[in-house]
Amino acid sequence: MNLLEHLKQPQSRGIKNLDDPQTAVLHSQIIKGKVFLRNLYTDFYEAFKKSVSSNADKMVELGSGGGFIKEIIPGVITSDIIKLPNADMAFSAEQIPFENNSVDAFFMIDVLHHIKKPRVFFAEARRCLKSGGKIVMIEPANTLWGRLIYKNFHHELFDISAGWEMEKTGPLSDANGAMAWIIFQRDRKLFESEFKNLKVSSISFHTPLRYLLSGGLTYRQLAPSFMYGFVNFLEICLRPFSKWLGMFETIVLEKQ
Repeated sequence: MNLLEHLKQPQSRGIKNLDDPQTAVLHSQIIKGKVFLRNLYTDFYEAFKKSVSSNADKMVELGSGGGFIKEIIPGVITSDIIKLPNADMAFSAEQIPFENNSVDAFFMIDVLHHIKKPRVFFAEARRCLKSGGKIVMIEPANTLWGRLIYKNFHHELFDISAGWEMEKTGPLSDANGAMAWIIFQRDRKLFESEFKNLKVSSISFHTPLRYLLSGGLTYRQLAPSFMYGFVNFLEICLRPFSKWLGMFETIVLEKQ
């Protein structure tokens, strides 16, 4: 058994098919059972909460998976592409079942890079959003550090030369972790020309250490739980270097 196999989270060894709804149940157990990962998700959800106004009426999380956003933002409608026991709805991000101009915000953690036709998603989200409504996405970052980790220690493809669309069939197993960089950095002018009323409000890079030390959904936690606060403080100190060290980026789009 090699080192990476030895470091695998025990529950993750039983995961054979990422497209199986039971996988989301296992992911939920892993997230809630690891202090670093649970705290990190909590911080991500708190960032979502702060990104919208307090009077936001309809908020939707796409790709809820094994998460627990309702514990932080109770009114959110949770959803996934497959039917899950902890999700309110099941639908594709390419066919969103909400009326025009009815949604205040879409929240997404590691979802964009699984969507096969991002253009269709952006058109659908734009249709559903109210004026001033937001899409808030947290995605893998193509920084020096992030690229090193994702290309060498992560099971998903990370191809910065790819196009916007994916051709394969698995709803969750197919992915390109570099998709956010491709659309919003490499092809930023193309995105802005095609979606003129979806303004890129902000892009921020962050989280160089906490996710890595959490072991993610596959590996064991690599640091003692009591160190979470210290590691978070260390990341704050590293913020001036985030565009080189961040493993994630948060993209905020606002409908004009």
